[in-house]
Amino acid sequence: MSDIRHSLLRRDALSAAKEVLYHLDIYFSSQLQSAPLPIVDKGPVELLEEFVFQVPKERGAQPKRLNSLQELQLLEIMCNYFQEQTKDSVRQIIFSSLFSPQGNKADDNRMSLLGKLVSMAVAVCRIPVLECAASWLQRTPVVYCVRLARALVDDYCCLVPGSVQTLKQIFSASPRFCCQFITSVTALYDLSSDELIPPLDLLEVIVTWIFEDPRLILITFLNTPIAANLPIGFLELTPLTGLIRWCVKAPLAYKRKKKPSLANGHVPAKVTKDSAGMDRDSHLLYSKLHLSVLQVLMMLQVHLTEKNLYGRLGLILFDHMVPLVEEINRLADELNPLNASQEIELSLDRLAQALQVAMASGALLCTRDDLRTLCSRLPHNNLLQLVISGPVQQSPHAALPPGFYPHIHTPPLGYGAVPAHPAAHPALPTHPGHTFISGMTFPFRPIR
Repeated sequence: MSDIRHSLLRRDALSAAKEVLYHLDIYFSSQLQSAPLPIVDKGPVELLEEFVFQVPKERGAQPKRLNSLQELQLLEIMCNYFQEQTKDSVRQIIFSSLFSPQGNKADDNRMSLLGKLVSMAVAVCRIPVLECAASWLQRTPVVYCVRLARALVDDYCCLVPGSVQTLKQIFSASPRFCCQFITSVTALYDLSSDELIPPLDLLEVIVTWIFEDPRLILITFLNTPIAANLPIGFLELTPLTGLIRWCVKAPLAYKRKKKPSLANGHVPAKVTKDSAGMDRDSHLLYSKLHLSVLQVLMMLQVHLTEKNLYGRLGLILFDHMVPLVEEINRLADELNPLNASQEIELSLDRLAQALQVAMASGALLCTRDDLRTLCSRLPHNNLLQLVISGPVQQSPHAALPPGFYPHIHTPPLGYGAVPAHPAAHPALPTHPGHTFISGMTFPFRPIR
């Protein structure tokens, strides 16, 4: 690598970057012939950092800077390389060598260039780059994934009006990237503050994708070998938990948003009209999203059974439901219950529906006692009470251990109870218990 470095030092920045990609292509292509998973050693990474990310090797040396035109040309060189490389394994390892975080001072340059490269790939529909980015999102710590997500949201939902249509069109080009992008933005926008409510344009894109094909959000799960222990600190296999968080918290988060300032004690008519319009749009979008999430959860029982994971793998972790319930309880307390009763009711209805369908399909594994304890501090909600206390039909699957939902057989208090003196009332039948069939919907309360 030292000989290559000396030859690169005599070149200008763009031709050196192009030459690095050429040498690494040859290097990894030969390695892949002898080993299916070659180890990326320190030498290639240092060449990339010095000649692509412009981080000097010598200590104290002044870092180089590409001007805007040179940076655009570099992005075009990289886009063309990944488009023209026909071997996916070589593409993936070069992409990983370029953009896997190393925990050093080159990471900021690395992440900045990655955001611009993927943004360009979206604009000109470079599918190989999007596929490589999908793999990168799957194996990179979530703290870096949300940085890429934020860069794309800024480019397509904030900076240029109307550019969101370009983002929307990549659905058919790379569904795998769309799935990972959704997972990333749900990790970024958790509705914990007004700044972390997803932009309306972004919400519309995601709802359009999922409503068109709800199976989109299962692509990573269905095409990934499942490890015994999923790594901590990485994106989840599906965006289901994040999407449930969006749907459940949205009514309360939007209610919490600061009201426009009063002018002479009155809200300006134009502001009131604009705010009402946005509320109607977002309300409809979250309702459609909630319906799609429930549809996906209903599909999961079949897929988990096919993978022999029913009752063994919870795609929605109970530990992730705990902070969600705590946040709902905090928001309900923070808002005036008298002024936010409808929003609190809607939020709890959606939580109850998501919990019921997730547990019935095997996506969420927990005991009824765990659920009852978790929801004990929430405001009263009829549907939620029914979910945490009502019986369901015993699951035909033997995979679930006893005591886990949907393997629940204890009727709620007052249902199916034997009279205290049965002999005194021989003709009095016991009250029939209600049966909720696993994998089927509740008679859902209409979403207001």
